[in-house]
Amino acid sequence: MQGKIVKGISGFYYVHVAGTGIYECKAKGIFRNQKKKPLVGDDVRIAVLDEKEHTGNVEELLPRKNELIRPAVANIDQALVIFAAAKPQPNLNLLDRFLCMMEYQKVPAVICFNKCDLISEEEEERLAAIYAAAGYEILFTSVKTGKNTDRLKALLAGRTTAVAGPSGVGKSSLVNLTQDQVSMETGRISEKIQRGKHTTRHSELIAISEDTYIMDTPGFSSLEIPGLEPEQLWICFPEFVPYEPECRFTCCSHISEPGCGVKEALEQGKISRERYEHYVLFYEEMKQRRRY
Repeated sequence: MQGKIVKGISGFYYVHVAGTGIYECKAKGIFRNQKKKPLVGDDVRIAVLDEKEHTGNVEELLPRKNELIRPAVANIDQALVIFAAAKPQPNLNLLDRFLCMMEYQKVPAVICFNKCDLISEEEEERLAAIYAAAGYEILFTSVKTGKNTDRLKALLAGRTTAVAGPSGVGKSSLVNLTQDQVSMETGRISEKIQRGKHTTRHSELIAISEDTYIMDTPGFSSLEIPGLEPEQLWICFPEFVPYEPECRFTCCSHISEPGCGVKEALEQGKISRERYEHYVLFYEEMKQRRRY
């Protein structure tokens, strides 16, 4: 039987099988011997031990499409990052940190500004312009008016999506509008593993239809990505990439060197100044961290 791991707690893996429900499983010892650890999002084959109790064993990990470092999950198709357009004002520094993490991990990202009923058309255009050159899909939504919720549903359909964003932006309300009902049996998990209610927050997938999953992502306020060096940071800003070949020096930091194609594009208005300033800030943070 094939399914997807939707949660892992204390050595138990909860596997969602379409049309059947959630099975509580243990992983076979072979995974430890091979130094493989099942992750939330993994597609797996399971052997059912007790159909009535919905228990089983994870027998096989199927090949992964990708594996995120933070949060530690597998097979994510896209990230949906939700900020309020107003009340509170969007923290674009935080948004750009998250986008960098997704770029480095090669996960496509969609930007959603919720509460768009609270801002003017001009402000909407200003926010859109900041990210236009980077090529991100941008949605302006409103739980109050229902604006673009159908478009959001279409973006989620048939995909596994990591949903991220700070509190107070209407994230839960917005996601609830995209589904008729949450089909994942979270109660079953809580009943079986009571200690799970009081542990640190775990990544968890919610099946909102047979082939559509969403995952609420833990906080992303720090830009610490194992393996990412300051010299590679520019690659995480997609709008920089077309202009990098025009730099006079190889390994250009795009900050202080003369003849920099990225800085030239910035002066010509082809790159958002807000985005560039965040790049410089992140670069200096990473250099400082490496120094100490």
